[in-house]
Amino acid sequence: MIALTALALDVVTKSIVVATLQDREPIRLLGGLLTLRETRNSGAAFSIGTGYTVVLTVIACGVVIAILRTARDLRSFPWAVCLGLMLGGALGNLADRFLRAPAPLKGHVVDWIEVPNWPVFNLADSAIVCGGVLAVVLAARGLQLDGTRISGKKSAKDPEKAEPVPTEKAEPADASAAPEAPGTAEVSEAPETPEPPQTSEAPEKASGEKA
Repeated sequence: MIALTALALDVVTKSIVVATLQDREPIRLLGGLLTLRETRNSGAAFSIGTGYTVVLTVIACGVVIAILRTARDLRSFPWAVCLGLMLGGALGNLADRFLRAPAPLKGHVVDWIEVPNWPVFNLADSAIVCGGVLAVVLAARGLQLDGTRISGKKSAKDPEKAEPVPTEKAEPADASAAPEAPGTAEVSEAPETPEPPQTSEAPEKASGEKA
């Protein structure tokens, strides 16, 4: 969906520019900060490699195929936006290579956006650059195509990486200084029980009464 939107915007704007600005004076907007000027570019984005049109066309075809193959494993929305922008931009300029003059595979791309101190470009170039910048940001944050995230640092709780903490053996404390545990206090000696009184006189009195 994102790729189709980028492609549609690029194709529509190029058609309007060719119909309204071809062989006409450029339109200056915002005090010269933005100029609408129709130009033809035989090179890559931002007029790079103007003498290698066929080679750049073949490379663009390879990029499109690579993006389509990568999209099969796509499970991340940010990466979907990134690849969609790059795919839409590549297809937009690739359409010019095949359909515009002077010949198929050698067609010149329509550029029409000009800002100070920057080459003339189009929406397809912008989509490719934005997608590339987003790819760098996502890769730097460790986000993968399947939506998982990689972290360069492992937690200290990882048993494989955690270093053993040295333990010191506690020396036995002095027995005299150690507090007594409850229930272990020494039991004092029990008092001696008094011996029962002698009862030897009782039988004598009983025998005397009988006599």
